[in-house]
This record gives sequence, structure tokens and C-alpha cells, in this order.
Amino acid sequence: MFFIVLVLFASGISCGSSDKKSNKNIVTIKTEFGDIKVKLYEETTEHRNNFLKLVNDGFYNDLLFHRIIENFMIQGGDSDSKNAEPGIRLGGGSPGYTIPAELIPKYFHKKGALAAARKGGPANPEKRSSGSQFYIIQGKTFRSGELDTMIISKNNKLKNELLQKNLKGASNELNEFRANNNQQGFNICVAEIREEVDSIYEVNPKFTMSEEQITAYTTIGGYPSLDGEYTVFGEVVEGLDVLDKIAAVEVDERNRPRTDVKMQVEMAK
Repeated sequence: MFFIVLVLFASGISCGSSDKKSNKNIVTIKTEFGDIKVKLYEETTEHRNNFLKLVNDGFYNDLLFHRIIENFMIQGGDSDSKNAEPGIRLGGGSPGYTIPAELIPKYFHKKGALAAARKGGPANPEKRSSGSQFYIIQGKTFRSGELDTMIISKNNKLKNELLQKNLKGASNELNEFRANNNQQGFNICVAEIREEVDSIYEVNPKFTMSEEQITAYTTIGGYPSLDGEYTVFGEVVEGLDVLDKIAAVEVDERNRPRTDVKMQVEMAK
């Protein structure tokens, strides 16, 4: 009898500690519309650790979802949004640092994806993430043909970027052809560079979608054009209905809600 009781007691302790462990990467975002629970991915270590630190420090409490675009996403985490006056432009606040990108193909912008905002364009070629700003994807559903077109379009864009980079790398040679009025040599050099870039994309296109992505985007929806550009570091596990409610609020011309949507963020119980 003693042995049975001891086993049950030990089992109870094990179950309790297992539940606690299972919640270590679950965060609750509380709003007036309800709660959103998000799971942070183990593999995006730096983003996960940073987010958990900010949550435990109370950084996000009373900040706003300051940018909301229905059928796209809800964005928050701007440190300047706390007690911000109505109508003030937001989006520039941060803890004063950025985080290296952690772009993992299996984590993509399906509905409910939690991702890090960042500065875009040439000023941020490494795609480093904001230290605190994040967004949650609402998105929309796509037809398979739309996804095919998107894949082609994105690869054409990436191909053109590679072409421009290679042309820039050959600028000395091309300038020499120009200086010598050697149009034929110039044209041959450009054609060779184009052929090299085309062959790279014919064998190994840079942007593709897995079956899992295609299934998600054609069923629950999302925003696939952001894949590979922004770090996805978690996903909603409860509260997609709350996401939809927040995404539907009235916003101004800058996509800031006309009535503030505040958040309280804490570790899940």
C-alpha cells in the first residue's frame, strides 16, 4: 500500500512540474476585447528570450496596439505609446536596441503568427528586428492561383535585386566598355550576367512555399508576402476571435485606433 501511495504522490509532483514547464513559453496578452495566448518558439532563441524578459519586466503593460490594418495585422510594443496623446504618430519607440534576424522557413505568416516589426529598406539590410515592437497576423485567405502568381512575382523581384547587385559588382568592367565606346563588349557582359542570374533561379528559386504554407494560406489565411522578410517567433494558441475583434476597430488615416487598445502582458498561468 505504501508503495502505491508513494508512486501516486510522485506522479502528482511530476504532472504538476510538467504543466508548469509546458507554460514557460506561453504568454497572455490581455485586452478589453479578451485574452490572446501566444506560444513562443524555442528555435527563435534571441527573440523568445528578449520577449520573455520584457514581459517579466512589465515593459508591455499599458502600451497600445498602435497600428491596426484589418485583413493584415495588429501591431504593438512601441514604448512611446504609453499615455500617448490622441492623434500622435506612433511607431518609433523601442528599448534602444535591435535583435538579429532569425528567419526560419517553417515559421511563416499564417493567421495568428507572432512576428517582430523592423525598419525596412536599404537602411536595414540584415533585417534586424525591433527590440520590442511586434505584430500578430490576421491576414486573409488566398486561392492557390494567387499564391502561384505571388511566388513568381517575388522570385522576379529577388532575381532583379541579384541582377542589380551583380551589375554593380561589374561596374568597373562596364565603365571601361563605355569609356572605350565598346557597345558590343558592354552588351555581351550584361547578357552574361543576366544568363548567370537566370540559371541560378531556374535551378534553385529563392522563394518557395511548402505544402504546409499553401494549406494554411488557402484555409485559415495569412500574409505570405512577408515570409522570409520578418522574423516569426511565435503563434496564437488561444484567442484568434479576439484578434479579429481588435483588427475590426475603427482607425484613423495613420491606422491608429481612434479609441486606444491597451495591453497587459504576462506569463500564462
